[in-house]
Amino acid sequence: MAKAPTVEDVAAHAGVSRQTVSNVLNTPDIVRPATRERVLASIDELGYRRHAAARRLRLRRSSTIGIRLDPYLGGISGVVLDRFVHAITERSSDRGMRMLVYAARTPEEELGRLAELWDGSEIDAAILTGTVRDDPRVTRLDALGLPFISFGRPWGDDDISDPMHLWVDVDGAAGTRAATTYALEHGSAVTFLGWPSGSGTGDDRERGWREALAEAGAHGARVVAEDSVPEARRAITRALEDGIRADAIVCASDSLAVGALLGLADAGKTVPVIGFDNTPTAEALGFSSVEQRPEDVAEAILHLLMGPTGDVVAPRRVESGSAHALITPELVVR
Repeated sequence: MAKAPTVEDVAAHAGVSRQTVSNVLNTPDIVRPATRERVLASIDELGYRRHAAARRLRLRRSSTIGIRLDPYLGGISGVVLDRFVHAITERSSDRGMRMLVYAARTPEEELGRLAELWDGSEIDAAILTGTVRDDPRVTRLDALGLPFISFGRPWGDDDISDPMHLWVDVDGAAGTRAATTYALEHGSAVTFLGWPSGSGTGDDRERGWREALAEAGAHGARVVAEDSVPEARRAITRALEDGIRADAIVCASDSLAVGALLGLADAGKTVPVIGFDNTPTAEALGFSSVEQRPEDVAEAILHLLMGPTGDVVAPRRVESGSAHALITPELVVR
């Protein structure tokens, strides 16, 4: 009996990469029309049957969870995700599961890769990172029927009151509330250096600062910068030149905190600066920071994803409060 054609056979016949074939099958809109037609012609000519093969393979479990390896961007704050990937790999092994780490440059490429791995029964579930408001990956994975959980809320309307998806997040507001309460020991004017509005994570961290100020009857300026040391340095320099009073500065990340320290130094000022992420940079430079505890995030993710039986939980609507976990971060004072 002749061997059934594979994705590799289709790729070789069409003269394209395996990833291009996967894109044609899963995200055809991102493939140039001429290339797409060539791949589809090869599929027809070879008699490739993707879904039938997937059904046969899916009779067996892979005991594998897929997670994207984020592109290396350098900088300071990426250390948190590195710690998380290390922790989830170690803890999944303790539960008899393996982690499959894959690369993808865009959400579309990530979705194509996940669909390919799921159709080939190479993974039983996936972990999403870097979630954004109304994350498009959520509905696409729902349609695939692929069980998944995210590190970070999908930031939709139902995330808390009527959750439909599994997620674990760090309580950013709790972290900045603790940081602001500590900062208020140094004066009543506490500045917040955060990202532009619109990101769920950034807005959540800003909320904690506002709540702590309101509770204390204090005040402070909000300064905005992209997550870049030079941008943060320029933003604080401009704010100081404009005459803001800052008895302390609470920052949405350690990258922003380093920029704030440089801006203060340029102006010949010294006030407490508190970061968020507790990276090795914070320890080396000696400034206080909020520890996200990614190892606890990893443990919570596996607990929710695998359930009490140790099997991957199928996609489902669940009761409010049972689909997610918020990890309370810890302020590390230096």
